[in-house]
Amino acid sequence: MITLIDSPVANMASITRALRHVGTELEVTRDPGAIAAARTIVLPGVGSFAAAMAWLTSTSIDRALRDAVAAGASLLGICVGHQLLFDGSQEMGTTPGLGLLRGEVRPFDGPLPVPQIGWNRVAFAPTPLFDGIASGTPFYFVHSYAVANAADEIARADYGVPFTAAVRRGRVFGVQFHPEKSSEAGLRVLRNFVQWT
Repeated sequence: MITLIDSPVANMASITRALRHVGTELEVTRDPGAIAAARTIVLPGVGSFAAAMAWLTSTSIDRALRDAVAAGASLLGICVGHQLLFDGSQEMGTTPGLGLLRGEVRPFDGPLPVPQIGWNRVAFAPTPLFDGIASGTPFYFVHSYAVANAADEIARADYGVPFTAAVRRGRVFGVQFHPEKSSEAGLRVLRNFVQWT
């Protein structure tokens, strides 16, 4: 059973279809109690870090996520959901994040136009999340902000400057790309997460 957080700042239809495609049973919810008690959680997100974090705080889902992780739950953050796992973001001022991972989300400062929209190759060493996928496989990104050199980085990409494409700390995972939009490789990442948990 995967608990998918029913976020108003996420493309719920796409991630729901992708998770069902890889054979998961889904509980789609905004109930903090259900989230705190969940064993496997997916936190999707698009758009603004500040808006996404404000919603998590106003619904007490931020506390529910921390409680679930403290109790041993597995968690996968996707795109802005990945960014929310960190200490905070510089987007629209300074906004604290969930603090489950060390690092700060910052704007791209390289020569390329932002946002990054499209396919970009991701490099990684062998890791359960990318099992069966070749390092250098492209994934689909849409973002103007990223974490660089995260302490828990397991995958990296480059958009004028290098940035963290995926992280893992214990049972907490995050991917800056959209696996639900990344063809077979993205579905494999989701399947790997589900099977690992």
